[in-house]
Amino acid sequence: MINMGTSNRARRRKKERLGNRMALIGITGVILSMAVVVSIKGATLQDKDLEYMVKEENLEAQKAKEKDRAAELEERRIYVQTKQYIEEVAKEKLGLVNPDEVILKPRG
Repeated sequence: MINMGTSNRARRRKKERLGNRMALIGITGVILSMAVVVSIKGATLQDKDLEYMVKEENLEAQKAKEKDRAAELEERRIYVQTKQYIEEVAKEKLGLVNPDEVILKPRG
């Protein structure tokens, strides 16, 4: 009967070892699959990061253009309020002249 007890123990140990190996293989598989998923997600995030960096650069360039345009508009606003601009518009659009100016008309 001692021999049977020993063989049962040996069988149990084999089953335990097999169970331990299967658990180890399962855990390894889960870890590897998680590593693959994390790697893929990381690559996707890097792509999005590059995309956002390009968008940010484009927006910064657009912001600079708009600042330049705002400066030009401010200069134009100031110029429009000057006497020189008012005289220029009066001459070009309304055909007015200063009292001391002489207009020469071509013969037609």
